[in-house]
Amino acid sequence: MREWLEYAAAWLALKLLGLLPRPVARAVGAWLAALGYFLRPPLRRAAISNLRVAFPEWSDAQRLRTIRQLVKHLGWMAGEFSQFPRYTRENIEQIVVLDGFENFAAAQRRGKGVLFLTGHMGAWELAPFAHALYGHPLHFLVRPIDNPRVDALVNRYRCLSGNRPIEKNNSARAVLKILGEASTVGILADQNTSLEEGVFVDFFGVPASTTTGVARLALHTGAAVVPGYIFWDTAVGKYRLRFEPAIELACTGDTARDIRENTARFTRVIEDYARRYPDQWLWVHRRWKTRPLGEDPVRAL
Repeated sequence: MREWLEYAAAWLALKLLGLLPRPVARAVGAWLAALGYFLRPPLRRAAISNLRVAFPEWSDAQRLRTIRQLVKHLGWMAGEFSQFPRYTRENIEQIVVLDGFENFAAAQRRGKGVLFLTGHMGAWELAPFAHALYGHPLHFLVRPIDNPRVDALVNRYRCLSGNRPIEKNNSARAVLKILGEASTVGILADQNTSLEEGVFVDFFGVPASTTTGVARLALHTGAAVVPGYIFWDTAVGKYRLRFEPAIELACTGDTARDIRENTARFTRVIEDYARRYPDQWLWVHRRWKTRPLGEDPVRAL
């Protein structure tokens, strides 16, 4: 029964928001996000703690302003997500502008596939959706939502522009096949991971357990790793989907060393995004949760 109730609530929310004009859907999404944040004390604690670790020089007032803006952006993304059935190649430029697309195109021309390196920045669900509407559909790694009916509903919206999901837990063979066809795979690489799946590299000066999957795939296949992120650009009143030049890989022949070094390079890129747009990165996630064996939990400075 609970599974059906969760599905019904998600379906109804998407349908009702989707019926609203886009500005209203974004405003309602922002209000719902603020309510959800207020009702979830662990999220508040995580956000404050993370910002104290990342920006110890900030005042509490700066941190609270950043969190308020973050929550607003999360709500805006929910509003945008509900509008996906309305977005087309003809109107996407009114919502998302491309920036640095020549960097993605250059990586494609290498012919070994592209790993679209990104994180939970801005309206991250909108990034691959818009990329596909601009004529470049991709596959993206996802962690399934616990409720399979809600998971199917969310993926149905995600795939309206031509993208295809790959379940993260069963991804290796599928990703290798896609890269072998010189196609693109999008990977969110800014989340905490387990000791078994990651290595510790610095994130805001503090070791963070980080997935090695991107580095392993890039070293194995020769695929280009292109950083891409989407953020709200107040100056133009639109989202900007920005691509950076492909990251140069360390290839010394020492596999373990190369995996660690390249993972550190990828993480520095994500940290740079979060520093430039701190109100648009997902501070409510416990990024430093996993610690080296025997080390105490990370505490706010």
